[in-house]
Amino acid sequence: MVEVLFALGLVVAVFVGFNIGGSSTGVAFGPAVGSNTITKLSAAALMTVFALAGGLLVGPAVVKSLGSDLVATQFSPLVSIVVLFFIGTALFLSNVAGVPASTSMTAVGAIAGLGLARQTLNEGLMLEIVSWWLVSPIIAFWVSGVIGRYFYPTLVEWFAVSQSEGSLLTIDRSGSLPRPELGENTTPREFVGTVVVIGIGCYMGFSAGASNVANAVAPLVGNGSLDLYPAILLGGGAIGLGAFTIARRTMDTVGNDLTELPLVAAIVVATVASTIVTFLSALGIPASFVIIATMSIVGLGWGRATRTTTLSETMKGEVPAASVGSLTSDSAPTVGDQTEDPPADDPAPIGEESREDVPTASDLFEPGTTARVIFLQNVVPSIATVAAYLVFRFSPIV
Repeated sequence: MVEVLFALGLVVAVFVGFNIGGSSTGVAFGPAVGSNTITKLSAAALMTVFALAGGLLVGPAVVKSLGSDLVATQFSPLVSIVVLFFIGTALFLSNVAGVPASTSMTAVGAIAGLGLARQTLNEGLMLEIVSWWLVSPIIAFWVSGVIGRYFYPTLVEWFAVSQSEGSLLTIDRSGSLPRPELGENTTPREFVGTVVVIGIGCYMGFSAGASNVANAVAPLVGNGSLDLYPAILLGGGAIGLGAFTIARRTMDTVGNDLTELPLVAAIVVATVASTIVTFLSALGIPASFVIIATMSIVGLGWGRATRTTTLSETMKGEVPAASVGSLTSDSAPTVGDQTEDPPADDPAPIGEESREDVPTASDLFEPGTTARVIFLQNVVPSIATVAAYLVFRFSPIV
């Protein structure tokens, strides 16, 4: 019977990791895929490698928090299977809906449901985790909003990356050894910008692994069924499986339906979200990677859409007479424009962009899709929490 439970636990852990890969890959590489910087297949491969690296290098602290610190109850094999089942099922439903759910919130919710039912919940740690859940999306929103409001046009001028026709790189086989060269239409600036956005996508994959590998395997580590690093390898492999299969829909949602991101916007979102998640993971806090990244996208769009004052006017306390409604124009660029204008000879100072170029909120993120994403990101963890509580409170089996 023990062997059967162990095998079943492995299957359920792989199922959870599979769904984590489907959810987190969309957030990590959705912006890069949406800006046509990288293909979905390449995104899945990079997600697999870097999520595993994050799990191995930073993830052990999060495994400890979920596997032994959050609840005083010892995870039996059966209890571990039930907890993982609720996590996996809730994430599977979100992936079917094409919405990247918060894997950390779902995992913590299921384990908290167990702790509440058994009255063994570490309330202090739970309060600390929830506090960071509330604070981190706000930080992501405002940091991205400030960047979008005052610094985004200058960042565009710095990068000024246009996506040209043809391959980014070609292989020169004329010599004794093949060597890569820039494509026929590729500029050095385009190449550097593309490498940066892909690199930061990898950084996001690393952050997702640091935070989310634990969600798939922490109960098995907590009950002693698996040692720490073999468990992380199992979870990372399962995340890769999800990245190659069901992540395609969530990449479409984040990269195309929620907002259409050019290269510079993708870089901003990736940098803000992944830095916050990596910081929290190092503290042992299972961070809500999906919500942080989503709020970063929304904050960037909000900042660009509400650019009603320049930086100098803000510093001087001046309020322009123009209303928000006067900011739109028929020629206003959308966030999905993939070709940026070349930098001006005399670029305006930071925050001094023309108000005629300010896009509207609907140009920058789709309000209906955004509301659906945020709603489901909170409903999915609630389902896991309530279901786990009811089962562990009233079922005589577990």
